[in-house]
Amino acid sequence: MGTGRDTIAEAAFGLFATRGYEETSVEDIAAAAGVSRSTFFRAYGSKEAVIFPDHDELLRRVEERLRSTTADSALKAVTEAVKIVLFHYVAEGERARERYRLTSAVEALRDRELISGARYQRLFRSFLGGWGDGSEAAELRAELTSAAVVAAHNHVLRRWLRGESDDPQAEVETALADVRATFDPASRREPVAVLVVPAGVSMSDAESAIRRALGGPSSLDG
Repeated sequence: MGTGRDTIAEAAFGLFATRGYEETSVEDIAAAAGVSRSTFFRAYGSKEAVIFPDHDELLRRVEERLRSTTADSALKAVTEAVKIVLFHYVAEGERARERYRLTSAVEALRDRELISGARYQRLFRSFLGGWGDGSEAAELRAELTSAAVVAAHNHVLRRWLRGESDDPQAEVETALADVRATFDPASRREPVAVLVVPAGVSMSDAESAIRRALGGPSSLDG
């Protein structure tokens, strides 16, 4: 058996699906859940609050991840932190998809979802800006980077919510790697190859070996 909050949420989403969000009242939800109106408000505070995940708790977890980093790994920390949010939705399963259908259909809920997303972007921008030098260029870079991180997250999340992605974890890793490649030049560095040449190998033989390893012709004339 679930907790009181779970019972209320189950009742609410069931009514939203059959009656519609606007047509369902707090009294309807409380009656369906078998609780009093006051118990409902102690649990959630509003009808809207039943629909959305606990963003305050998610933000706390995200901030905790961001605090455990240094300037050298600030962007990596942000891209790791945003996955906390994605995986929370994925763990919700069908409930997250029910919420997506509601927020897509009800403008007020859609606005609330956008506001919640903006909170994460502001947090990332503040964090990245804090590691910058305070210049206008650094602030702009923090703004652009945080927007890109959130956009990558939202793209993958919406694909999963619409049933278009079977592996959101792999997709978000790819999307966030693209963000890092765009905003962190160090991540675009080519891998370094080390060649060990045994004693006695001629320079021309060593040169031919290097060219073969690089996929080029084995001689300058080739």
